[in-house]
Amino acid sequence: MESNSINRITGLDYLRGLAATGIMIYHYMSWTLGKFDAASILGRVGLYGVSIFYILSGLTLYSVYQKKMQPGKSDLLDFFKKRGLRIFPLLWLVSLITVMLYHTPVTFQIVILNMTGLFGFFDWDKSLAIGAWSIGNELVFYVFFPCFVFLTKNAKWAFYLFALIIFGISLYFSFFLLDTQSGLMSQWRMYINPLNQVFLFLGGYLLGYWFNYLNIKTWHNMLLIFGGLIVFILYPVAGDEIELVTGINRYVLTGCCILITFGFYKFSLQLPGFIDLPLKHLGEISYGLYLLHPIFYELSGSFMKYLALHIYTFPETVRLLLAVGLSFTGSYYIYHYYEKYFMGLARNKAVLIQK
Repeated sequence: MESNSINRITGLDYLRGLAATGIMIYHYMSWTLGKFDAASILGRVGLYGVSIFYILSGLTLYSVYQKKMQPGKSDLLDFFKKRGLRIFPLLWLVSLITVMLYHTPVTFQIVILNMTGLFGFFDWDKSLAIGAWSIGNELVFYVFFPCFVFLTKNAKWAFYLFALIIFGISLYFSFFLLDTQSGLMSQWRMYINPLNQVFLFLGGYLLGYWFNYLNIKTWHNMLLIFGGLIVFILYPVAGDEIELVTGINRYVLTGCCILITFGFYKFSLQLPGFIDLPLKHLGEISYGLYLLHPIFYELSGSFMKYLALHIYTFPETVRLLLAVGLSFTGSYYIYHYYEKYFMGLARNKAVLIQK
């Protein structure tokens, strides 16, 4: 049983790292080549890579906290302190670097919202760091999570009613609020509203709640993963990216993400070390890779401009390769020498709370 649990966690780490890498590639290519449409694989990965993060978050939190969390002050403090120490230190660092690097004009209100994480609740499109809007969403989901745990333990009927309401809200966004006649960018604030995203987090929670003890064969894992990928890639959608996140298209593509996540959740195949180890490292550094890669792209651009002025003009592919290398390397060191310090602090605080 322990072995199976380890495999599950490993599979989720694999997927987390692959999703972060896919989002990085999407950003680098779109910043270099321009916007991708709904028919492109990268256009889909750019949007639904974040969706996979949300599904993974709900599933991971279920696996860690469902059994041990009780609706008391001690457990709630433990949960929010652990999540705060995992999320905020890197978010603060990247937000500060972003302001300095891009000379971003800021107001006192925006600074307070970003430093406290309250931007996710009130001004979810006002994050300082590029891509940090999704972190604001995540912070909102953390408020939902104890409610899910309490209801599944004490009033299942109320949990399912709550789940139906959340899903109904997502339908309202997809079919009524978001307009396919306008581009996604013009409706970005509405799209990234946490109430439009929380059903993905709920989906991850339900995967754990319904299938935690289910064991399936390896070839079933592969079928789920590759079947989900094939439909995700080949499903016929064209036009602006808004087509990917509205109407029935949203639920077909979300279903693919859930299938893929479920396949990795139950992943039991022992991969060779030369594949297993890099994928594990990618999973570990995924949070840093997600937040830091825009910074390394900008730094690589500045370096290329300096070389063009003083030495030689290199092709854009060199900048991309440099940015990718810096992103992986920088995220690795930030994880081991910055993020892990606060993760250890969170564990120590949890011990103190229990005592």
